[in-house]
Amino acid sequence: MSRPLDRLRSSRSARARSSKYRLPKASQERAAPRRTGPASALQLLLIWAFVSAVLVFAHASLLRLPYYWDEAGYYIPAAYDFFRTGTLIPFSTLTNAHPPGLSLYLAAAWKLFGFAPLVTRVAMCLAAATALVAVYRIVLDALESHTAAAAVTLLTAAYPVWFTQSSLAHADTLAAAATLWGLRFACSGAASQRSVRSIRRSVWAAALCFTLAGLTKEIAIGTPLALASWELIGLLRRSVRSRPLVWPRIERAFALMTPVLPLATWFAYHRWRTGFMFGNPEYLRYNASATLSGTRILLALAHRVLHLTAHLNLFVPVAVALGSLLLPVLPMRGRLHRDLLLQLWVVIVANALLFSVLGGALLTRYLLPVYPLVLLLAFSAVYARFRHWAWFVVLGTAAFVGGLMLPPPYRVAPEDTLSYRDAIVLEQEAIAVVETSYPHSTVLSAWPVTDGLRKPELGYVHAPVAVVPIDNFSLPALQALVVAGPRGERQSYSTAIVFSTKYAPPGLSLSLGRWGEQQEERYFALHHDLDAQSVAQLLGGSVVWQQHRGGLWASVLRFDHPQLTRLAPLL
Repeated sequence: MSRPLDRLRSSRSARARSSKYRLPKASQERAAPRRTGPASALQLLLIWAFVSAVLVFAHASLLRLPYYWDEAGYYIPAAYDFFRTGTLIPFSTLTNAHPPGLSLYLAAAWKLFGFAPLVTRVAMCLAAATALVAVYRIVLDALESHTAAAAVTLLTAAYPVWFTQSSLAHADTLAAAATLWGLRFACSGAASQRSVRSIRRSVWAAALCFTLAGLTKEIAIGTPLALASWELIGLLRRSVRSRPLVWPRIERAFALMTPVLPLATWFAYHRWRTGFMFGNPEYLRYNASATLSGTRILLALAHRVLHLTAHLNLFVPVAVALGSLLLPVLPMRGRLHRDLLLQLWVVIVANALLFSVLGGALLTRYLLPVYPLVLLLAFSAVYARFRHWAWFVVLGTAAFVGGLMLPPPYRVAPEDTLSYRDAIVLEQEAIAVVETSYPHSTVLSAWPVTDGLRKPELGYVHAPVAVVPIDNFSLPALQALVVAGPRGERQSYSTAIVFSTKYAPPGLSLSLGRWGEQQEERYFALHHDLDAQSVAQLLGGSVVWQQHRGGLWASVLRFDHPQLTRLAPLL
């Protein structure tokens, strides 16, 4: 009779001992390993499908727009050349040694669904959705919260630069998707305890993703090289000089440097086919050799800091996050692991420095993979200190939607906001006037309108239109045109399409004054376009059509007789 009682007492004693060391429920949930098997992959696939559908719906009014700016200038012609002939080196536009990743992707979409802007833009939305799912997974690994991951993903998708680039055919979006997945795999070991074999697989998966990024946008190679450098620097720290930690760091650094090899192979192939390793000399001068000035680099770095902290209302979440650092951290609230935090800062700083040295134009889309990291840092600071952090997400999203709809009080490229739609519509309408009213005329205009007139595949004309190209509509450019002809040749034209090449708000309420203007003119090719009436007076023509949309404008000028060299005085 005593045996069952003894077993009962022993069972109760064991339960008591186990409960004594049992973690609280919240701690158990945090300590429990997350599922990363097929169920997790299926979950991510469903999230990708949902995000893709939302992006396509949100861009519905933009999906049939013809191609614009660098789409028309390089990416679509290069992809179209490959689609038609299978050549990796474009011949209908100047080759600049960009790797062929985007051309392969778009050609595959056109092969399956046909050559049309709708197909192109939906394909880019799918690429953007892939990038946003990577953002979701990075945040989920870092903060172990699905709601937090959804919040940062929403903020990223709503940020104006991200929203506009999600349907534009630029290599930056596709490269950002590969880069962010590479970051997810490269940084996944920083926030969790995993086996050496699992971490090794993740590192080589990251190397593969970074390779794809580099073969889409060559400058994307900077991110894995920055992470590899960080790993090598870690070897110099005294705390990691133990033998078990040295070789894993060396392997990680080696894996992160391997994407250089495929990219170097591409450059060697490009040199073999064209004689130029890094593209045509003018492209190389504009984006590399002409940028190597100390003053120019410092000015560009100042721009990049503003791009990553304030541009298009980004200052709203950044300011709230900085203010939240004054508050204590809430108990049992997820925070970024120190190693992950350092890796994120390495990537952010490396990209800011890299794009301050390279790149003739200070385009914000170059920083596309960095914006989610900035938003993650801002969100994590608020998330760790505010119980009602959802208001931060609402405020940030509202600020971003406002920045998307309302142009800022300073100069901005149309592609950063929905102003690019206004620019495309104005270009369409101006070209339609020329096609309808002056079908056989030679048209004076500047890029990108000149490409839209010459190349029917861009979606503006039914047949090529003869053009006389001009760099811009500034007074020096127009004077050079009428005195010597474009590029030293005498050409005649009977019609002109004049337009605003950038958004410049009246009065420029945010600027650095005349000194800032001079620096922009010297280092960043800032020019001041004349208005349509001034151009007409200068060239001896008349304005026959003009439209304004959202701070941008376009005009059609007509001349009674072909213009060659006459220069009228500007009053």
